[in-house]
Amino acid sequence: MATKILMPKLGMSTAPLTLVEWKAKEGDRIEKGNVVMVVETEKIRHDVEAEASGFLHILVEEGQEVAIGTVAGVIAETKEELAALQKGKPKEAIKAAAEVKETAPAEAVKAEAPAPTAAEIKEGERILISPVARKMAEEHVIDITTIAGTGPGGRIVRGDIEKEIEAKKKVEVTPEVYQGRRIKSVIPLKGMRKAIAEHMHRSLSVAAQLTLTAEVDMTEMVKLRKSLVAKEEALGTRITYTDLLVLAIAQLLKDQPLVNSSLIDNEIKCWESINIGVAVALEEGLIVPVVKDAGKKSLVEISKTIKSLAQKARDGKLMPDDVTGGTFTLTNIGALGAGYRFETFIINQPESAILGTAGITDRTVVRGGKIVIRPILACSLTYDHRVIDGAVAHQFMTNVIQLLENPSPLVSVKQKG
Repeated sequence: MATKILMPKLGMSTAPLTLVEWKAKEGDRIEKGNVVMVVETEKIRHDVEAEASGFLHILVEEGQEVAIGTVAGVIAETKEELAALQKGKPKEAIKAAAEVKETAPAEAVKAEAPAPTAAEIKEGERILISPVARKMAEEHVIDITTIAGTGPGGRIVRGDIEKEIEAKKKVEVTPEVYQGRRIKSVIPLKGMRKAIAEHMHRSLSVAAQLTLTAEVDMTEMVKLRKSLVAKEEALGTRITYTDLLVLAIAQLLKDQPLVNSSLIDNEIKCWESINIGVAVALEEGLIVPVVKDAGKKSLVEISKTIKSLAQKARDGKLMPDDVTGGTFTLTNIGALGAGYRFETFIINQPESAILGTAGITDRTVVRGGKIVIRPILACSLTYDHRVIDGAVAHQFMTNVIQLLENPSPLVSVKQKG
């Protein structure tokens, strides 16, 4: 029996999804449990696994945005069943996939010509081509009348255009030039990259953002972390500086509600929940999973939650609920190998502040009238001046410095989860 591949419902979101990538080609054999396609919302990518083994029949091409519950493809149990599905109209194939039983595959669907999703007309002949393939052909100036499509019913699909592009590159001698500059490569602004661009631009457009910088002497914090790493086996997790920073921020936000607030519909909403977003860098962009109720979690619980969210981000298994509901964000570029530096970080709307930290580096400082070397952390607090006054921001940063330089209060916070 054929099995439908549906566009999934991710968490509470009801927004349409973009089909980013098929992990197999039309007619390929796929196995149950393997990732068959990748979908994307405004914030996350999600891997969809095959619910059965069989042969893939694609109904929705890559790059299309479709509603939740749409049948994106069908997994045929046999090659005969696949052939029958490929001959039918897309809508009828979808219906047949839901109803087909243990009957002769040739009788499962009617053998009719497929209905095109897009077309080009030349000399009265209809050229079948998917929307994605058509767009790619236009962008790369590919003559589609010379291409033999390999998709259902001879439709030209993305793979056909990609082959033409590669062939074109081999014969091109002069590199593409734009306004006197040679182009090395072109990266489409789409998916996560487009969402990040729009979100960051909107943040700068709606908020009055200022950045406050500071240095923190991490001598005692370094000692604390070393002692916790030595207890890794007993704690069940390896404590990182990010874990400690989230714990510290969560404790401080309890006493400074304006820093843990949002300006929504002309009201400043001070959140009781302390949900701290932790930025995670991926190849395709940056995503911010949220540690929910961080103010109620122990250090070990925070550490395990961050590791779990980061792994889900890398595996493409984050759900919309994992990246929404934040009240404050931490971005630790020190985890990426950044040394001593200050940066202006952009607020993750609709939050009112974001703390960015760099790497811990040895710097010369003056202590007791003497020049000494200490491990210094450079950090930057960007805040929305519509909500947070300068005095409030400076007080929060002062509290951050004091707690990180004298972390004994953190030790009293329960370590075991």
